[in-house]
Amino acid sequence: MTEKEPYQSLEIKDLEKKLDQLIELYHTVETENEALKSKQETLVREKAELLEKTTIARNRVEAMISRLKTMGQGS
Repeated sequence: MTEKEPYQSLEIKDLEKKLDQLIELYHTVETENEALKSKQETLVREKAELLEKTTIARNRVEAMISRLKTMGQGS
């Protein structure tokens, strides 16, 4: 065994440790990314529903205003 072998062994162990930490961090970020994508899909869907409800409400209000104007003209 040469003098460099124990040092290289420690260096390899340090690299393995860092690689394990990197893999763990990757999995954490991957999980977080999936959760964010899911949340985004939910928010996009909710936004579309709210826009549809807003359009329906606007149309109803406009129809009521039109009827009120018609009723006012008839008096």
